[in-house]
Amino acid sequence: MTTESNGVSKLKTPEIKFTKIFINGQFIDSVSGKKFETIDPRTGEMVTQVAEGDKEDVDIAVKAAREAFDHGKWPRMSGFERGRILFKLADLIDQHGEELAMLDSIDAGKLLHITRAFDIPFAANCFRYYGGAADKIHGETLKCAGEFQAYTLKEPVGVVGHIIPWNFPTVLFAAKAAAALAAGCTMVVKPAEQSPLSALYLAHLAKEAGIPYGVINVITGYGPTAGAAIASHMDVDAVSFTGSTEVGKLVMGAAAASNLKIVSLELGGKNPLIIFSDADIDMAVQTAWQAVFFNQGEMCFAGSRVYVQEGIYDEFMKKAIENAKNWVVGDPFDPQVHQGPQVNKEQFDKVLRYIESGKREGATLLTGGKAIGEKGYYIEPTIFTDVKEDMLIAKDEIFGPVMSIMKFQTIEEAIEKANNTRYGLAAGIVTNDLNIANRVSRSVRAGMIWINCYLITDINIPFGGYKMSGFGKDSGLQGMEKYLKVKSVITPIQNSPWL
Repeated sequence: MTTESNGVSKLKTPEIKFTKIFINGQFIDSVSGKKFETIDPRTGEMVTQVAEGDKEDVDIAVKAAREAFDHGKWPRMSGFERGRILFKLADLIDQHGEELAMLDSIDAGKLLHITRAFDIPFAANCFRYYGGAADKIHGETLKCAGEFQAYTLKEPVGVVGHIIPWNFPTVLFAAKAAAALAAGCTMVVKPAEQSPLSALYLAHLAKEAGIPYGVINVITGYGPTAGAAIASHMDVDAVSFTGSTEVGKLVMGAAAASNLKIVSLELGGKNPLIIFSDADIDMAVQTAWQAVFFNQGEMCFAGSRVYVQEGIYDEFMKKAIENAKNWVVGDPFDPQVHQGPQVNKEQFDKVLRYIESGKREGATLLTGGKAIGEKGYYIEPTIFTDVKEDMLIAKDEIFGPVMSIMKFQTIEEAIEKANNTRYGLAAGIVTNDLNIANRVSRSVRAGMIWINCYLITDINIPFGGYKMSGFGKDSGLQGMEKYLKVKSVITPIQNSPWL
């Protein structure tokens, strides 16, 4: 494994233009006047201070969103008109993509060249996709027994709370907001406190695109205060949360205890990648590497449990070690770097604790396992072998660059081990046998299955999990359906005896 100097890149960094909360079309200070620091994970130093919103600010934001929904023009526009504004917002995201990409890189440690190439175009295309769907929301005409007719209407659910994580800030803001906007909803968005800057910039672009005041509100702050206030608010009709399973339980409990609001949860994962002995070994190693180490391993869908059939187990390990030698860890602004820093010191320390746990419980450290440098939150890509199913590194979502390799013999064993988890978000299968691919993909309980690839996604593909990975979908038309409610309307037919 090679590493680059992890000093701050001399490349231009963006001017921080927006640091206040955004309510009713205006950037304002929080009621308390408090601020919190957002930290550059490349150095551990402060980037800027951001307004710290809490319950009082959420109350004001929800009031603005409620007014915009109950009396404003956004839900009453034609779908075509909403779509036209969403297309304009998509164009603005493209035009300001460099600033957005840089904000996510200095806020969350994301590789700048990847954020430019994937995150920003994906976000823009979310608004185009749902902008195109906004005028295609239809109910049904129903045939009834007797002298009656009925039809259904699909109507926006109302005020939506979006609570988004720090690993894909721009992507998940867009995926959630675009779908809800197309449906005609208004919203309060709480970005993660680790990466709030791009959400505020997107709020500015939404205003510039012509989205009416009050439709989008952004409250920067902490989960236990601002996030909890959104989840428990009596005037929020639905909440969409992406984050850890532990926090997801709190969101669901708060929603149930308040007004039984609609809840959508995209939570953690401890995802299996199953590699069969007939696979191309080089392709399998590359697939596994990207499945675990892309985005510093900070992915809910990371394929961190790698099951390798015994016939190629030893060769797979040798090639994995070779792959590690060419992996570059360093400044995410450097286009030659493959892996940047973990998002903050808390996550950095958590990953290192899991690495120590793996060694303590008897797994074999094949490569990596150490922090890099004295500045910033960089960790070597780490691979364990001889991992047992009951070890913490095999059970827990680490959310960092740690791969656990385990051996299996039969298809039945692979399926059993893959399903031996409380999660069910994603899984990968590497094989040249179509029958194996079909059997395993139907047997593994996960919301997304990749065959001979990993991490491939598209705005048209619904994403969400089984079991304790949550419920509800982001992306695809299903990602918009959760922001719509179905109303049935029944009327008598003329000359009915009921008249």
